Amino acid sequence: MPAGKGGTALARLIDSLPPEQREQVFTHTSWAPDRASSYERLEFLGDSVLELAIARALYDRFPDASEGRLAKIRAHVVSRQSCANVARDLDLGSVLVQRAQDIPGPELHRISLSRNVLAALLEAAIAAVYLERGFEAVEVAVVDAFSDRIEFASTGHVDSKTDLQEALARTGRVVQYDVLAVEGPPHERRFVCAALIDGEEHGVGRGSTKKAAEQEAAAQALEALALRRVDGS
Repeated sequence: MPAGKGGTALARLIDSLPPEQREQVFTHTSWAPDRASSYERLEFLGDSVLELAIARALYDRFPDASEGRLAKIRAHVVSRQSCANVARDLDLGSVLVQRAQDIPGPELHRISLSRNVLAALLEAAIAAVYLERGFEAVEVAVVDAFSDRIEFASTGHVDSKTDLQEALARTGRVVQYDVLAVEGPPHERRFVCAALIDGEEHGVGRGSTKKAAEQEAAAQALEALALRRVDGS
């Protein structure tokens, strides 16, 4: 599995997974005998492993940053687009194609290029490595794979809510944020928020605070709007 800059350690860990673990990581729901056999359950776990690894790295690297600043950086680093980019660095889409079963070429090509699928593959792979090797091993590899994105987010402008508001203002539209769910016990709250533009959901974010969840939702909405412009729709 070729890997781009910063992804070598994670690529090696994914390559070394036992056959049954790799099989589940690279099984899309389209050809899974049942949903539990696809990568979806691993994706659920990998999302939390990824967030913890990045949160710990940010906590250690930026001792003077406020909670709000750390949340904004983390939201940018672990966004769906960021995860998809790392998955492309690791060429996970090609591995998925190689393991596909009886899927028409055009449909398979679309699946392998999907941002959400690529991000899900990465999170599933991270979960599989975590289950096989433990958190310390996967933490180091994950932080290495996301190092460039951490650096960019820490030095760049990552206030996605402001960016989205300014982008919409040019066309007279506004964004509204709704809390879809509040998960977990009081000491470990997880907020799920949606970014609604003209009443239509364009992004969903999760975070330990409402603000962090809104930032992630705004980042996804920005990505969705950019993709629509590229597609001409």
